Amino acid sequence: MAEVTLDLRHLPKPAAYSELDTHLDVVLEGIRDPIAIMATMSALLHHGFGHLWTGFYRVTEPGRTLLVGPYQGTLGCLEISFGRGVCGTAAAEGRTVVVPDVQLFEDHIVCDARARSEIVVPVFDAAHGVFAVLDIDADVPNAFEDADARGLERLVKRFARVT
Repeated sequence: MAEVTLDLRHLPKPAAYSELDTHLDVVLEGIRDPIAIMATMSALLHHGFGHLWTGFYRVTEPGRTLLVGPYQGTLGCLEISFGRGVCGTAAAEGRTVVVPDVQLFEDHIVCDARARSEIVVPVFDAAHGVFAVLDIDADVPNAFEDADARGLERLVKRFARVT
């Protein structure tokens, strides 16, 4: 089962995230390396939901800088300042940011012009500090809702157990 990439697009979102959470437990059993977990989670989320871009930005200078980490999709922005764009906002404020239409987000950073909506979830370490952010872009407006925020927040809690 560990080699399977799930197609979750046909399921209601709460069920899809629950299935993915269980699948990640199996695939990542015994893995404690955060980069390996990021890479695996990016691939499973990206292909499971058919997103445009799925990946992590890692905190390299606390309170200052995010650097691109493992991802799936086209070339991502390499460096983002805290407080800038959707990713920097989520990192600076330590909260999930859902943007129904990126064209209406005042400080949106365009990495792929096809992106229309975005969700960014802060990833906390064991000390509850922002360790990274999970960034997902879709090519349609309004792709993300509360069920995505709750599901993704639950998925990234596994990082607090390994950092």
